[in-house]
Amino acid sequence: MLLANYDNLTKEFLDYLRDNRGYPSVTIETYKIVLEQLRGNYKIDNASGKFDIREFRVKMVELNKKTIVKKLSAIRSFIEFLYNQKNIEFQIIGDDTIKVPQRLPKPIENRYIEEVLSSASILEKVILYMLYGLGIRISELANIKLEDIKDEWILINGKGAKQRELPLLPIISIVINQYIEFAHPKIYLLEKKDTPLNTNQIRYIVNRVFKAQGIKVTPHQLRHSFATDLLNRGARVSDISKLLGHSTMASTQLYTKLKNSTKRDEYLQAHPLCKSL
Repeated sequence: MLLANYDNLTKEFLDYLRDNRGYPSVTIETYKIVLEQLRGNYKIDNASGKFDIREFRVKMVELNKKTIVKKLSAIRSFIEFLYNQKNIEFQIIGDDTIKVPQRLPKPIENRYIEEVLSSASILEKVILYMLYGLGIRISELANIKLEDIKDEWILINGKGAKQRELPLLPIISIVINQYIEFAHPKIYLLEKKDTPLNTNQIRYIVNRVFKAQGIKVTPHQLRHSFATDLLNRGARVSDISKLLGHSTMASTQLYTKLKNSTKRDEYLQAHPLCKSL
């Protein structure tokens, strides 16, 4: 299987290198050539998250080592971009030296989150509370429908057709209700003129509100901060894993609600936002 939107993703990647990372045009052109050569010479397995470039490696066998390293570096940067900016996670198969780094984004200091929330609009608040308060992916937030929100729980449609139900912090329920009363969305929680906000629009809002505080923050950092803060406050790793949607189960198996009241209580007690009420 190949990426259906490979050309669009590579273009976004190259634009990101130019506009956000300030890469020189020569480097960007080199990366562009490599990704054009890679097109059709890889395979992906969505179930296992593997990005297989062994076919591409075979075609590079006669190149010198320095050229091979440069090409593999370009591919690694592309895979890192998919993970950090598009929430698409792959493990490269075909060269043990270029596995996607396991390091996670640096968590955001609570004081910055509190400062941003104190001056945020109702739309900005609901986005930040959902990303940081639930630890969900930006793509999951964009897909939340009003029908997914029920009482003290919310249904999250995750990667690979997986679903999980998460408990809502009281403060998040309040903010959601305030936003719904203000914006009157019809189908999706986040809408603009009856059209759901896409991930790029949500990402822009997150970047903008934190930039006003003088720091650069990505939506994925909010997800990482969620996990880090819970772990630092004593929540169990197994529970955090379920909240994040991480699992070793088959990709078609649905996540079940955290029915154990102890798990829910630990989550409600551990998250910093519980102090907001």
